[in-house]
Amino acid sequence: MLTGYAGDKLKKRLQKMGKWTLEIIKRSDKAKGFEILPRRWVVERTFAWLGRCRRLAKDFEKSLASAEAWITIAHIRMLTRRLARYGYR
Repeated sequence: MLTGYAGDKLKKRLQKMGKWTLEIIKRSDKAKGFEILPRRWVVERTFAWLGRCRRLAKDFEKSLASAEAWITIAHIRMLTRRLARYGYR
């Protein structure tokens, strides 16, 4: 099974950026039907939350810096709404 995130290319890029721990969760080739994969939902849930922001639903940004800024803005928006919902002061 070939996947886009399971190669040496990704590991080399991450090593250039800093010290990272990467664990790739793969589905077994023998598995049939639905199978729960540990911790994968964390990434998928995060992408789903970010996808709720219209600006991040499509790849409109021309620069990486602009895309990173909009992701940061989306996270700030999400966190401030949570804090307001639970009444933190």
